[in-house]
Amino acid sequence: MAVGPTTRRRQLGADLRRLRELKGLTLEEAGARVGISKATLSRYETKEGTVKWPAVDALCREYDATDEERVALVELAKGAKIQGWWRSLADSIPESMNLMLTLEDEVVREDHYACMYVPGLLQTRSYAEAVHRASEVQCPDREVQHMVDIRMKRQELLDREDPPHIWCVIDEAAIRRFVGGREVMQQQLAHLLAQSERPHVTIQVLPFARGAHAAAVGSFAVLRGQTRELDVVYVDLIGGGLFMEKPAELERYKLAFEYLSAQALDFESSAELIERISKEP
Repeated sequence: MAVGPTTRRRQLGADLRRLRELKGLTLEEAGARVGISKATLSRYETKEGTVKWPAVDALCREYDATDEERVALVELAKGAKIQGWWRSLADSIPESMNLMLTLEDEVVREDHYACMYVPGLLQTRSYAEAVHRASEVQCPDREVQHMVDIRMKRQELLDREDPPHIWCVIDEAAIRRFVGGREVMQQQLAHLLAQSERPHVTIQVLPFARGAHAAAVGSFAVLRGQTRELDVVYVDLIGGGLFMEKPAELERYKLAFEYLSAQALDFESSAELIERISKEP
């Protein structure tokens, strides 16, 4: 998978921090050596905002990085300014969605637990419209269509030459909830079955019969990058979402997903349940 601008930016921040700590310098000490403030260097390391490659070059020299490391980090800094397709959209998009699109454009795997609705990457257009209309009851139709267009465009990552692996554990409630009416729901379940046949899409259903489970708090997704340092958790909230990347948070959600997958039906049984529900009167 190609390395995108956000992966470059996040990897750059992690590497700069690692090199500084190996040198035994504080943020203030390191910044003073190259003429940038403690706050600016902190932003570099925490992956926030833009970076200037000459500053990265100077930092690498102060950290006694090898020539190979220095050249690689300067290239990361230069490449981090490239923008994704969604930046050119005429209408604005919510900040949480903006960040999700940025991160998702570069993941190698996504683990989704869905307790309310079918995950967005696997939604049909009609189903997505019904979800947005229910969630944003005061939004005008034009705004709803704009968000649905983004969701449909987002799904193109499944058709890439080297797509990420999408692993979804879907609560039985989500596939039984009538969203948009019977016809819309039947189309959605048929679409789920079709997607489950793809080699890079894994779908499991967590049945009611399993009782209490590891994620009673709500839906979430673990976005996995090319290294563990680039992993992020996204948790659904009303009006947006929350992103977390602290090691303890990541491990908690990764472990929860493992438990959920273990409790869920296997792939064949999940497909059989989806098909059976789609035929119920």
